[in-house]
Amino acid sequence: MSEAPQTPESDRVSGYPHPRETTRLIGQAAAEREFLGAWAEGRLHHGWLLRGSRGVGKATLAYRIARALITDGPTGEAALFGPSAPASLDPPEGCAILQRIRAQSEPRLTVLRRGLNERGRLRTQISVDDVRAVRRFLSLSAADGGWRVVIVDPADEMNRSAANALLKVLEEPPVRTVLLLIAHAPAGLLPTIRSRCRTLDLRPLGAADLAEALAQAGAPVSEADAEALALLAGGSVGEALRLIAGDGVALYGRLIALFNGGRGVKRGALMALTDWATGRDAESRFDLVPKLTLTLIGRLARHGAMAGALPGSEAVPEAVPEAVPGEAPLMQAVARSPAQAALWAEASARIAAATAHARAVNLDPGQTIIDTFLELDATLTRARDAA
Repeated sequence: MSEAPQTPESDRVSGYPHPRETTRLIGQAAAEREFLGAWAEGRLHHGWLLRGSRGVGKATLAYRIARALITDGPTGEAALFGPSAPASLDPPEGCAILQRIRAQSEPRLTVLRRGLNERGRLRTQISVDDVRAVRRFLSLSAADGGWRVVIVDPADEMNRSAANALLKVLEEPPVRTVLLLIAHAPAGLLPTIRSRCRTLDLRPLGAADLAEALAQAGAPVSEADAEALALLAGGSVGEALRLIAGDGVALYGRLIALFNGGRGVKRGALMALTDWATGRDAESRFDLVPKLTLTLIGRLARHGAMAGALPGSEAVPEAVPEAVPGEAPLMQAVARSPAQAALWAEASARIAAATAHARAVNLDPGQTIIDTFLELDATLTRARDAA
């Protein structure tokens, strides 16, 4: 690989394995079967677009594919067809290529991601200079004539110039080279890039698969927490790990209690939350509060929209499954109709914009939290009136 191991990695959850270090991919067997089927049938496309929510296993799958292709070795053009395709992407015991990929020292693999700026910090986008480094990698012949693999992680972060430069590679791919583009929001990619790739869709994980994946990452959870994390993290292992690190399930329960069953925000509890989220060494807590607040508002909006489409009031509490105790009564009180759903959707847009602005201009975090919940208190009143 062309990147130094010390390069900061925006996709790593601190304290947990990186996707290239993960041995098994859980819950995405259909995507693996589709890739292996194409390989076995001689339809191994040079460009693959791995689509799905952030943290559901796209990078893990990309590294598994890379290892399998590189392991395939210098068997000539016949490697494009059935006899060369493995039955599984699982690595054999003691796989040397897997060890080199984990150490970021595999010469036939390069990863295109955000590079460092002149201050040694991660840039906000993948630049054309980053893509030029990939093109230099591809200009060299593989020492043994085997496969070479490029992972773009994620393709969403390419700026326009970088996307156009990568498009040229996709239009004229080198022989025995596969590009794996990871995309959290593929609609934002150039249509010409999407059209030159075959897609693999990865789905959000259910509670059982999520629990298994978390245990593999060294973060075992109870069955109840797995259910809550699957709902709050949108089936994303990466997001679930971040929630675990910040005790997110408990914090979400605290936010539910703050709404007081829809009767209004408890002022004392709000001040206690603000102090907790902005105290010493509380940066990660402050990051989590607005994120979970927006999750809660989004779930209220979704519940109201779905409940309005369900026949009979008895079905309303089940429109969106309860993530933590107390959420269902709150939804029943202020989110059981399309009119209420519209109020929560509007509030979500306003609060997301206000939170982004507060971060951009470095406003006081505590005041930002207070302003957010005063806004939500007013929305609660309007939602009760709209019932």
